[in-house]
Amino acid sequence: MKIVQEFITADQFENPVLTAQGQTYMGTAIHKALDMIATRKSEYRNNGITYYRPWVFLITDGEPQGESEKVVKEAGDRIQQEEDNKHVAFFAVGVEGANMDKLGEIVQRTPLKLRGLDFREMFIWLSASMQQVSHSKVDEQVALPPPGWGAV
Repeated sequence: MKIVQEFITADQFENPVLTAQGQTYMGTAIHKALDMIATRKSEYRNNGITYYRPWVFLITDGEPQGESEKVVKEAGDRIQQEEDNKHVAFFAVGVEGANMDKLGEIVQRTPLKLRGLDFREMFIWLSASMQQVSHSKVDEQVALPPPGWGAV
């Protein structure tokens, strides 16, 4: 597994070129992402910076490969624990070729299948949703617009 982009501010983001490189170590990647988020949240707390609950998007065209089912199950259990404790909001999105049944076994929220490759609509929805959240109070429940870009 390789980290392609460390945490940066949105204004510094440059779209990386991603290529498929063999196995999909999904459980391992989920653990790494949650570890990175926990570290970042700790840095924020240590510096007195408030933050909203982080959102994690797992976008895949496949299913876990190359690792034990135990690692994948532990990652799914960890997602559920993190969601239940309100540490993160975890979303799974499948594109063409994704094993939606397997994603449904891993994540707590129902995974969505991206219609075609309509990433643009997904990111517009994400931006609008985050805007609503950013105008809310800490721990306030916010009703999100329906994701018109995906299907169950």
